[in-house]
Amino acid sequence: MKAKTAEAPTQNLQAFVSEYYGKLLASSADLKTNACCASGAPPVWIAKRLANVHESVSSRFYGCGFPIPHGLRGTTVVDLGCGTGRDVYVLAQLVGPEGRVHGVDMTEEQLAVARETEAWHADKFRYERSNTTFHQGYIEDLKSMGLADGSVDVVVSNCVVNLSPRKDLVLAEAFRVLRPGGELYLSDVFADRRLPPEVANDPLLYAECLGGALYQSDFVTLARRSGFVDPRVVTSSPISIQNEEISAKVGAARFTSVTYRLFKLDGLDEQCEDYGQTAVYRGGIEGAEALFWLDDHHAFERGRPERVCANTALMLSATRLSQWFEVVGTRATHFGAYPCGPTMAAAQNPPTTSVAPGACC
Repeated sequence: MKAKTAEAPTQNLQAFVSEYYGKLLASSADLKTNACCASGAPPVWIAKRLANVHESVSSRFYGCGFPIPHGLRGTTVVDLGCGTGRDVYVLAQLVGPEGRVHGVDMTEEQLAVARETEAWHADKFRYERSNTTFHQGYIEDLKSMGLADGSVDVVVSNCVVNLSPRKDLVLAEAFRVLRPGGELYLSDVFADRRLPPEVANDPLLYAECLGGALYQSDFVTLARRSGFVDPRVVTSSPISIQNEEISAKVGAARFTSVTYRLFKLDGLDEQCEDYGQTAVYRGGIEGAEALFWLDDHHAFERGRPERVCANTALMLSATRLSQWFEVVGTRATHFGAYPCGPTMAAAQNPPTTSVAPGACC
């Protein structure tokens, strides 16, 4: 009986969210806040791929950022909560015909739109066959869709993890399907405090991506427990609630859209350690030809050596990013804690978007 009692709120919330996005919303314009809509203009290398996405897909987009990392050619990617497939079809262009993108969503109506345009998109991209696969199911249970352990290079999610009543299972599943050196790259809504039950369990607030927003410190703790030892903030921007009814419900709580990158890597330290290592960006990444941002305080200018902590060295040498970086030095000699601050390139090229402190510091 206890198990059924615990599952009932979860099932009710999932059912309401599925109906909200599948039947009640005709387009992103019907949302009552901007929490589930990306703010700001996308970078050029993403924008030119967005231009190739069918209008019926783009008009029903409900994301809160651009969680699309660099260097995806030839990779296998999973999009958690893909909706009508806007990000899937951007990713499909970036992985190329030799790569594959899996879209996962629980809402039948959204997936119907995504599937109806698969052939159209393959033709638009000039691919002989589609490189996308859509699965109906829950992001808490990727195994039921045949996604095997260690079979994926990158998992992305755009403003969806907050909609899950079991965020621990979502992170555990992402960690399971990722290969060693793989990455979870997500944009989501976070709160500046732990939300009271009347806010967290309000169906409308939940569907609008506010009720399920985690307190950011709790997310970092959960990520580390799931195996993602060093979560890194990439970008952060405030969310405005321009709806009096919803604003009254949430009270003084403030919400932020944050993009995180979380690597599945053995050997990461819980804090930054100094082994005298340096990293040099060789260049060559589209959209980051001269300057590559790993996170909100680690930028690398092409050809310029930067001192890095052991965790950053590992992220650049034991992941798909290794083909663009040279990391000098080993862990043979430990020099103590690393004073993790902005790299020289980051200090000289401050990001134009509002950012929050990274977990590494």
